[in-house]
Amino acid sequence: MPCICFLPAASALEFPAPSAYLTPNIAMTGPIMATKANPLQFMQQVRSEVGKVVWPTRREVVLTTVMVFIMAALTSVFFFIVDLIIRTGLTQVLTMFG
Repeated sequence: MPCICFLPAASALEFPAPSAYLTPNIAMTGPIMATKANPLQFMQQVRSEVGKVVWPTRREVVLTTVMVFIMAALTSVFFFIVDLIIRTGLTQVLTMFG
């Protein structure tokens, strides 16, 4: 049975010479100047960009919210147990020498 490998092609693993990392890109070193648009044009652009957003469904929002609450509860239980272990150990050590 042939092995299915998900490795990139050999050419994808080649990196540019280290000097390419150190030379600044002339096009990106200058200040970025934004042209001022009138408010009406700006609002049209905003509406256009908002229309491109893929909004989550109600089900996705509910599921991710429930997952966040579950993870917060699990994290609080974990740290409670760690705190309990450290407190118990420290109390034992202090009573031994106290």
